[in-house]
Amino acid sequence: MTRVLLVTKGHPFKKDNFFEIFDDLVLNDQSSVTEYTHVEQPAAQYLFSPDTSKDWDVFVMYDMPGIEFNRSSETTRESSPIAFHDPPEWYKNGCRDLLEMGKGMVFLHHAIASWPTWEEWAHVVGGRFHYQPGTLDNIEYPDSGFRHDVTHTIKVVDKNHPIVEGIPETFQFTDELYLAPVLEENVEPILRSNHIFESTNFHSANLAIRGNGYSNEGWEHPPSSNYVGWVKHAGNSPVAYLQFGDGPGQYAEPLFRKLIDNAIQWASADESHAWARNRRKETERFA
Repeated sequence: MTRVLLVTKGHPFKKDNFFEIFDDLVLNDQSSVTEYTHVEQPAAQYLFSPDTSKDWDVFVMYDMPGIEFNRSSETTRESSPIAFHDPPEWYKNGCRDLLEMGKGMVFLHHAIASWPTWEEWAHVVGGRFHYQPGTLDNIEYPDSGFRHDVTHTIKVVDKNHPIVEGIPETFQFTDELYLAPVLEENVEPILRSNHIFESTNFHSANLAIRGNGYSNEGWEHPPSSNYVGWVKHAGNSPVAYLQFGDGPGQYAEPLFRKLIDNAIQWASADESHAWARNRRKETERFA
């Protein structure tokens, strides 16, 4: 029996289609999800602490806090179409305490772009999508890349991992992909894509938010990881990230729903919490 806190807001999505995933999990006798509570940012920030999180076993993040878009039609290549906001200190402390306690975490799709000014959060997730040029682990990166409606083949890396139970060793999705830094040394891959993660195969996020949505003119990004699913620890918490989940077509994919269900079950399992605690001791890293 797993109780889920589902956190959204910061990035547009088709709500009814997305929530149907979790409605069906609750109704599915084969799923461990018995209930879910949906909370939007910024109200969700008050639940990121040991005391306020007791009603849920796993947090599922489909949010993108810390980013504010300027939707004005007057935005130009020179003006700023985006603003970044620091998380409050009390929220940072609450997150650290929650992860020390060992709350299971599952991040989906655009949640990898969350809190762009808080590098520690990128280490919690395992990477970061940059809407503007940024620095991660003392490396300067250009803005990240995206590409919609990519049909690609995904390969299971570890057939014995619980998140891929019931998943074919190879399968295809048509979804949005990201070209963004992944902290490969800090994560353990469970899924890889056969797509070529180079700038010629992606569009610039910075150009897109300036009104040029499908361009890579004058933009280059170093080749990036082909990991599209991974696990790691943060504090004493088991953490999973799945890059999939752009829109209704992907929401309806049975294998996508199965991966979400498996990830939630994994993040709530006693064995996963023991794995996270041991991994923290072995790596001597918080995240």
